[in-house]
Amino acid sequence: MIQTPEDIAGLYVLGLLDAARRDEFERDMENDAALRARVADWEERLLPLTRMVEPEPLPPGLWSRIERSLWPTLRASAAPAPSSLVSRLWDSLAFWRSLAVTGFAAAMLLAVVGLPGTQQAGEPKFMVVLVAPDDKAPGWVVQASTEQSLKLIPLGMTEVPQAKALQFWTKGDKWKGPVSLGLVQPGRPLDVQMKELPPLEPNQLFEITLEPEYGSPIGRPTGPILYIGRAVKVM
Repeated sequence: MIQTPEDIAGLYVLGLLDAARRDEFERDMENDAALRARVADWEERLLPLTRMVEPEPLPPGLWSRIERSLWPTLRASAAPAPSSLVSRLWDSLAFWRSLAVTGFAAAMLLAVVGLPGTQQAGEPKFMVVLVAPDDKAPGWVVQASTEQSLKLIPLGMTEVPQAKALQFWTKGDKWKGPVSLGLVQPGRPLDVQMKELPPLEPNQLFEITLEPEYGSPIGRPTGPILYIGRAVKVM
């Protein structure tokens, strides 16, 4: 599947590119303002997820293990003192860019894993962040630990007008049209089995629309799209 620069920028922010592809992408960014803007846009979209988990103190001994991994020869040789190493690292743009992206991706993933109702059997194989079309604010997360089941997880409460409902849809690239995955209760997670549908695939479209109280009467979305996103394979 061909990935667009937008897709690759998203994978970069999530920390899902391999080392070689990440290095190539960072070289491209140095001379491409539009690419840098895409990365900044993805960070802005996903940053709210990092605010949903309370800070936790480091476990005892973790910082010392980090120090040993960063400066393994300090005690065994006449290597520069940590302060000079830190000074050199501080001046390294590549180091801080890498550190910032890695930290952002880790914090974002911790936020998703730490949300109530996200625990599933097995590690997630696919992930989707559903964002509002207008301001790109994330509203829901989809996690799938198999190719034919998934969990829809709210990131907050969506206001629904009286006599209206939220309806969850998906569509593969080669499908004729979207298929309903059911009605969604605001603020509540939803487990979905998709055994009668083709297996999940990268770039599969997911969306939540505002529909009549008992769902779309024609089997296709009729109301405005409130949240939309595409599946990214994470393992």
